Amino acid sequence: MKRLWLNACFLISAWATQAQGSTPVADIDASKSGPPISPYVYGQFIEHAGNLIYTTLWCEMLDDRKFYYAVQPKPADDPDARNRGADGFGGGRRRGVGPGRWNPIGPVDSVVMDTNQPYVGDHTPWIKLAGSEPRGIRQTGINFVAGKTYQGRIQLAGDAAAKVAVNIIWGTNADRGDAGLTIGTMPLSKDYRAFEFSFKADRSGPARFEIAGTGTGSFHVGAVSLMPAENQNGWRPDAMAALKSLRSGVYRFPGGNFVSAHEWRNAIGDPDKRPPTWDPVWRALQPNDIGTDEFLTLCQLLEVEPYITVNAGTGDAWSAAEYVEYANGDAGTPMGKKRAANGHAEPYRVKFWGLGNEMWGMSYQYGAMKPGQFAFKQNEFARAMRKVDPTIILIASGAMPDTMTGSKESLNLGTNLVPPYLSPGDWSGMLFSNCFNHFDLMSDHYYNYGTTHFSLAEGRQVPNDPNEPVTDWMRRPANHVRLKYEEYREYEKLFPQLVTNPKPLNIDEWAYMGGKYPVYPAFAWVFHEMFRHSDIMQMAAYTFATSLLTREGTNGLLNANALVFKIYRDHFGSLPVAVSGNSPQPKPTDPPGGEQPAVNAGSDTFPLDVVAALTADRRTLTVAVLNPTEVEQSIQLNLTGANLAGQGTLWRLASSEDNGQNPRLSSSPVAAIPPSLTLPRFSVNIYELPLK
Repeated sequence: MKRLWLNACFLISAWATQAQGSTPVADIDASKSGPPISPYVYGQFIEHAGNLIYTTLWCEMLDDRKFYYAVQPKPADDPDARNRGADGFGGGRRRGVGPGRWNPIGPVDSVVMDTNQPYVGDHTPWIKLAGSEPRGIRQTGINFVAGKTYQGRIQLAGDAAAKVAVNIIWGTNADRGDAGLTIGTMPLSKDYRAFEFSFKADRSGPARFEIAGTGTGSFHVGAVSLMPAENQNGWRPDAMAALKSLRSGVYRFPGGNFVSAHEWRNAIGDPDKRPPTWDPVWRALQPNDIGTDEFLTLCQLLEVEPYITVNAGTGDAWSAAEYVEYANGDAGTPMGKKRAANGHAEPYRVKFWGLGNEMWGMSYQYGAMKPGQFAFKQNEFARAMRKVDPTIILIASGAMPDTMTGSKESLNLGTNLVPPYLSPGDWSGMLFSNCFNHFDLMSDHYYNYGTTHFSLAEGRQVPNDPNEPVTDWMRRPANHVRLKYEEYREYEKLFPQLVTNPKPLNIDEWAYMGGKYPVYPAFAWVFHEMFRHSDIMQMAAYTFATSLLTREGTNGLLNANALVFKIYRDHFGSLPVAVSGNSPQPKPTDPPGGEQPAVNAGSDTFPLDVVAALTADRRTLTVAVLNPTEVEQSIQLNLTGANLAGQGTLWRLASSEDNGQNPRLSSSPVAAIPPSLTLPRFSVNIYELPLK
């Protein structure tokens, strides 16, 4: 009955078409409600894409702190102007940390990379002393903020006659600088010891961080760390506050393509002893400081559900099962005991587990394999993981025909660019056919680009028509949601068990980037389309959570796109109600497939888009009206099936700038729904109205 309701209420009604140019009318029937909107559709995705997470969310201020690269003279193309941590939190560093981050103090040959029993990784800096002349290592371009307190630790071993100190020298020149701070003298022994230090910066600006020794003999530096004291378990407090306010429901980690070559065991335990590794996917150094425990701490700080993707590329079922046990096993299990030894006695009870990432990516994904072979692997993983914890929710790495078309991976598995259902190029169809009882949700991905789109005729991304209507441009990402809905309905015909045993969709990577218009109205349209199909669209993860932040001074704040997530999460209901209208969206001009559904996304209120929902307690009606155009638009709203109780609130996201950028979120009281609304261009408008 719920699906009959959806078809009746949300599909285009030809009989209601009215003359183009007249005011559209939206009829809202609050007596007809659909399946609840999942809070997980507001989810986020973070990935170790180069230095992305470390730059935006993590507080470490030093690059290559465990010495993956050899200590060597500063490269000529690495000027001090590339200052890192300008806000005192390690932000601003380049995505790829390369050689030359640490430079010798004194002659080049005074620092040797010792491979004999290194502290961590392949080698450890070994510094040979020369009496009163300082010898050691330095890193330049570290920015401090006056008045902030900083904390660090350093792992040292060496001769008792060696005197080693940490110095902060103001200025960017490696050989000169203003007077700085000398932080203690650390007594050494032949065994490594961890020394902690703390200081308050007496000025702002760039400085060099030195570990320097005098005296006789030598010393080793195993690992070193430096963070602002107000970090939250290593995470930036300003970023945590901003992201927590979004109440995103769920966070996906650690990938993405990254996960298919990731060994999760390298990123647990003592952070100083985790080996730095090379990520072959993003071709970048990974210090492994942000691993499972750090991610789950992040989820606790943000009050969201964790969603962990396991390595189904180069990984194996045994490792995936151990991963589940590490997260969810009690302290008496082998991996639960290891977790407890790492400081987390209680199980994390992670519910959501993804079985690989884009395993259909034959041309690029590490560990990708033929469909039949991966079906065996999928089932092996599922059995092994559920044996450890039968309560977990497994998410398959799917790809519906539109995804296989747009990526052109369909041609690596078959002969059709648009793969017929259940053909060799239909990856999701393969999973439904061979793995139906071994997953609970089906993931899918899509990316839209503001200046190009996928052309079926040319089989590639082509430039957009410069004269295309703004509504077509705004609708592109919502059309992808609509297309996946249509494809799921086709799978229901092929697999009738989907009706009684559904495998809802999880669009756990999606984004819209670039173009001549502000993108935030397009984001709102995506949510509207997910709400319209709430029985099928039950989880999503935006790429990336980090891109929802902007920097203002030393603070991380929510940007325009983030405000779309916020206005709907905070002010839109969870029980969608029927919306019909008299002005259908235009019929598609392109054939379906690739990026085009058979029916364009949107309500029958063109050029506007309208959705409505009750709150869970059914005491408040919320109505969202999107104006995705560059001019003011009017609409009439008619309400049946409920009685308004009194004054409500209008929440609006709109811009006062000529280009529509930098919108602001505002609120104003409303007595009721006006008989006719005039809505600003590029605006998102949500009415919260109490009911009797």
